[in-house]
Amino acid sequence: MFTGIITGVGRIAAVHDLGSSLQHYGKRLTVEAPPGYLDDVGLGDSIALNGACMTVTALDLPASAFTIEISAESLDKTAGLDRPGAVNLEKALRAHDRLGGHIVSGHVDGIGQVRRFAPVGESWDLQVLAPPALARYLAYKGSITVNGVSLTVNHVDDVAEGAVVHINLIPHTVQNTALHALREGTAVNLEIDTVARYVERMLSVAALPAHTP
Repeated sequence: MFTGIITGVGRIAAVHDLGSSLQHYGKRLTVEAPPGYLDDVGLGDSIALNGACMTVTALDLPASAFTIEISAESLDKTAGLDRPGAVNLEKALRAHDRLGGHIVSGHVDGIGQVRRFAPVGESWDLQVLAPPALARYLAYKGSITVNGVSLTVNHVDDVAEGAVVHINLIPHTVQNTALHALREGTAVNLEIDTVARYVERMLSVAALPAHTP
């Protein structure tokens, strides 16, 4: 479980193939973390990379680096984890931690595409096209996770391709996450608000005909 509050910006330094056939094309990633970031991390711990929950399989504390193994399925359902580059990092939530963002599972629901990322006054305007399957979960002032970052929805435009989510980013968020590298057309990992899932389920069950024994 995570909060969507990024605790460090790391870098995928190396990508190696797993398996020896086209049917098994997972990857082993070596990720460099900020100095001291891994001091309280052990083997088997969970760290979210750009919003995707991964398991630490090896640690190199002197180099402040760790290794994760990502399956072909996860690679197919995420963006930006198959090549070197900057990634947002968040260690798993502990029971006594502050819930500064919102409840985030670390399971990517879909891949969005950046439609616009530009400065507006002192802030940044981020617009992301979400796929049709996620459109119904997005609402004004609701929460969405973009590449692991908990963000607030300012506006939603329903379009034929899904929904365009408008988000305002303060300078602190841009400077302290890997979101500063976004460009028009960039693919991003999206996770919808967990509460929205339960609301949809409750409404769909309530709409079913009553069962008669």
